[in-house]
Amino acid sequence: MKTPFSEAIPVIEKLKENGYEAYFVGGSVRDLLLNREIGDIDITTSAKPDEIQEMFPKTVDVGAEHGTIIVLHNGKPYEVTTYRAESGYDDFRRPNKVNFINCLREDLKRRDFTINAMAMDSNGEIIDYFDGKQHLEENIIRTVGDPGERFNEDALRMLRALRFSSQLQFRLAEEVKEAITDHAKLLDNISIERKTVEFEKLLRGKNSKYAIALLMETGTYTYLPCFASKEKELHCLQKLDLSVLSSSEELWTLITYILRNVEIESFLRSWKLPTKIIKAAGKNNKLLEQLQANDWTKFLLYSAGLKSALEVEKIRLMMNGHNSISNKLAELTEMFHRLPMKSRDELVITGRDILEIISKQAGPWVAELLQEIEMLIVDGRLKNDEREIKEWLYNWKQEFGQNY
Repeated sequence: MKTPFSEAIPVIEKLKENGYEAYFVGGSVRDLLLNREIGDIDITTSAKPDEIQEMFPKTVDVGAEHGTIIVLHNGKPYEVTTYRAESGYDDFRRPNKVNFINCLREDLKRRDFTINAMAMDSNGEIIDYFDGKQHLEENIIRTVGDPGERFNEDALRMLRALRFSSQLQFRLAEEVKEAITDHAKLLDNISIERKTVEFEKLLRGKNSKYAIALLMETGTYTYLPCFASKEKELHCLQKLDLSVLSSSEELWTLITYILRNVEIESFLRSWKLPTKIIKAAGKNNKLLEQLQANDWTKFLLYSAGLKSALEVEKIRLMMNGHNSISNKLAELTEMFHRLPMKSRDELVITGRDILEIISKQAGPWVAELLQEIEMLIVDGRLKNDEREIKEWLYNWKQEFGQNY
């Protein structure tokens, strides 16, 4: 058995030693069968939350009322959840009522997709009541039971279905696709934050082109912030190999660049994105506009900084259909490292030094002069040397100082 599971076996064995059933469950079992990297290990058990807490010395109550306790074993957290049945989904997201039960099959029956509704015992035997293993082999996503019922229970499952189709390179069963089309309006009940997480994962998947097509075919894109009238732009996004993008900054820079006529900050705030991403996307879009007519100059590269420059260049190359992106990025990195100065922090003089030499009232001209000095240094026409810069300033004062 693979290491992540073997490390968690003592948790399962302790539950069994105390007379309870316990199994590995969910995504980790699916990923084991697909030979994918194993993420979080989740455990389902017939033990009640208070019984779980009594058994293990280190636990964290993250939702005992819904049956979930985090068990800490050898410094690693394992989510241990009591078998449960659910009823009443007034908000189309969470059950109104949770009942703890003693039947594994009934617990697995409440889950979203058959490929996520398998369990595995500590010997590696798979418990598969709903043909999840067969559906893995067929590369198809089906719900446990009626898809309309599953989506009424939790509308987010519709976006999860599209996301799994992208990540796993699976197709949607026709009845699932039809149910998503019929129930897409329920996505209005889902928080923006949840939609953002699923949308990002969908775009990062290997089969994003298929998943974006599904967004449009099922109409779910109209329930994503500011995308209701952006089908043409989604078609543009669909044509690109998004797998080359490695950060959220790159992804949202590309999205806002393709959308063109949106106000970037307002659009990204509608997705509840962090300020860091909003600022990066704004800066990167300006760089992309500058690069439409011109290539990188030393000063543009210096002004951008290496991180933003690489993000922007990757997007530019991808949109222009270049195949040797890594080589181009390496060339840009080398160009940056050859710059005589990488940031203003390295400049040996300050605005205060300028004011001492040029006895004028402080104003925007100081920042403009600092930038001119930076340009000269970056272009190799002036050394980043205090004496040399001050000599240049004295000459500048004699020639232009009276105009300030």
